Amino acid sequence: MSHTNGWAISPATLRRLAFQGLVLWAVFLAGAGAAQDLSLTLWEEASAASWQPVYPPSSELVPLDQPPYAEETSYRRLPDLGYSDWCWHFRPKGFVYSTYWASAAEPRLATHTVKQLGGHWLQDSHIGGRVGIVRYGPRDRTEGWQLDVLAGAKLRQDWDEELDVVGTDYRYDILTTYAAGSFGFKFGFYHVSSHAGDEFLLKNPGFDRLNYFRDALVLGISHYPAPPLRLYAEVGWAFAYDISQPWEFQFGIDYGPAYATGITGAPFAAINAHLREELDFGGNLAFQLGWAWRGEWSDGVLRAGMYYYNGYSPQFSFYAQHEQQVGLGLWYDY
Repeated sequence: MSHTNGWAISPATLRRLAFQGLVLWAVFLAGAGAAQDLSLTLWEEASAASWQPVYPPSSELVPLDQPPYAEETSYRRLPDLGYSDWCWHFRPKGFVYSTYWASAAEPRLATHTVKQLGGHWLQDSHIGGRVGIVRYGPRDRTEGWQLDVLAGAKLRQDWDEELDVVGTDYRYDILTTYAAGSFGFKFGFYHVSSHAGDEFLLKNPGFDRLNYFRDALVLGISHYPAPPLRLYAEVGWAFAYDISQPWEFQFGIDYGPAYATGITGAPFAAINAHLREELDFGGNLAFQLGWAWRGEWSDGVLRAGMYYYNGYSPQFSFYAQHEQQVGLGLWYDY
């Protein structure tokens, strides 16, 4: 394990960075109101361009090989989608509030091969998934109210110890989410608990196993000033906990493809800060940079690239240890 070193970000520095980030985020939201008409126009134009074919207003007859209303005799009948109608969707496709790309907390499918500076080579993996249960919203776009369930395990293995399991954190979320236009919101519950690995405990008999757990409520908000760019912030409050303390905050920026990319993909970048009360509101910064692919009808985004992490350990069995990691990652986010 890597302990505090000269490169680790101190709690005071993290708090200063967090405060500056929150100020910048608040300034942006204030300016977003003045630019709302423009951003909505860009959003609507981009959204319209992503739907093929383009339906005529009447949803009647459309020529197969010509633009709408061309004078041809070969036609097919298209269903009336009722764009303005809201209805119930059971097991809906997609999600109205996506997971945060650079966050180390939420369940996803991912693996990182990383080097702890001054420490071991590690394999940090997330084995998880997300299911949309029901949505009430329009038929032609991913908006409205949706109930989601997430669950997963966050596993750490040590390459220098024959891939021994160092620790595993287990988490599940039950979320109510809402999105309209460029804004999204989420409110829900999550449980997380940490467990040191059996191999690690056998080789470290003096290790003091911690019963770290949280049962918490979370409230999040995100804003897309343009389809590829997302800003977000979240607050969590635990009503039952051990080792952990009630309050936590995270915020960040995701930039990447909003629509289908094909095999060529597109660049992405993501940054996340996570601050926790049990660390005197210190925490960690995570940064990712690489290439992403989004399918035409997929629920998520496949990403590959560089990974950098600096701060307190994302494995809660070692929550008070500083780590600085550099490596490569592969992610599938919902």
